[in-house]
Amino acid sequence: MTEQTALKDTLQHDLHDAMRAQDKVRSATLRMALTAVSNEEVAGTHARVLTDEDVLKVLAKEAKKRREAAEAYAGAGRQELADQEEAELAVLQGYLPEQLDDAALDELAVAAVAEVGASSMAQMGQVMKVLQPRVAGRAEGGRIAAAVRRALGA
Repeated sequence: MTEQTALKDTLQHDLHDAMRAQDKVRSATLRMALTAVSNEEVAGTHARVLTDEDVLKVLAKEAKKRREAAEAYAGAGRQELADQEEAELAVLQGYLPEQLDDAALDELAVAAVAEVGASSMAQMGQVMKVLQPRVAGRAEGGRIAAAVRRALGA
């Protein structure tokens, strides 16, 4: 378990740089991200080394948590906590691939629907199975599902 992916190495290097620069938000966020990666490596019955793709999935999951928490805090009138979550989200987004905009996502969804030949919501799972690998970390699952629903006309 001594091998590491390039992305995990980058995270650790950036953590050390943030600690030297005394950037509290960045160092705390990178510590949290590395902890989430480590937890994922030992989750399940066998410890494993995550690929860069797996590390990206963990980072995307953590980014989604931050986004949802920021919305919840803002909705509850706790702007200082929402700002903290958004600052952490900004750090995480620096490691994630560029997110697709709705138009590009809709275009990919329409192409996947045509490829599968889907005509109803009952075939949504088949379309999602084709579309998700193509999107690969560039959009959250909820956005992908919404694009497929629009493409299916539901």
